[in-house]
Amino acid sequence: MGLQSFERRLERLVEGVFAKAFRSGLQPVELGRRLTREMDARRAVGVRGVMTANHFVFNLAPADMERVKPFSEALVRELADAAREHARSEGYRFVGPVEVELQEDVSLTPGIFLISSELKEAAGGVTVGTLVLADGERVSVADKPLSIGRLAECEVVLADDSVSRRHAEVRRQGSEIVVADLGSTNGTKVNGERVAERVLDDGDVITVGNASIRFEAS
Repeated sequence: MGLQSFERRLERLVEGVFAKAFRSGLQPVELGRRLTREMDARRAVGVRGVMTANHFVFNLAPADMERVKPFSEALVRELADAAREHARSEGYRFVGPVEVELQEDVSLTPGIFLISSELKEAAGGVTVGTLVLADGERVSVADKPLSIGRLAECEVVLADDSVSRRHAEVRRQGSEIVVADLGSTNGTKVNGERVAERVLDDGDVITVGNASIRFEAS
């Protein structure tokens, strides 16, 4: 399912001005297909479940690098999302943030690409997680707790009258990441259930006021 949604997004991405550039040679959707196959090949059972690669490098021919250059940032973002979606659908876990790089390789001919991958731990080997806001913005959970609220000094600022000034926070707690309500007026929910504090799992949806924030363990 994740790969299918990736393919649909890629089709929209290369519509119009980019479509002509990909009538022959490298097809961006093939990068996504190869990435998911790479994840399946690199899976291994670890202490915390089935782990797989989270750092990917695509080597492209110079001509193909030139073609993708106008939307390379969007392509990298979509490939990273495809990796997260595939991990979620297969029950894979990551040891660090998902990273995708595109590199030029003069030894390759147009339409041919190579991929390498590795399981790359986050700095210090800490638990990783990301909050995905409604507009697609991603906020990484670092050493410092992330506060959510209306105040400008909050790490996640929500302009919503139903959200308290300091509504909730997301923080690391040992090897887990938790969300905690900060005594808000309207409460904090995880997957529709009101909570005071809750350990977050990949794909959980945090609701504060009228805003929904998705947690991703990557």
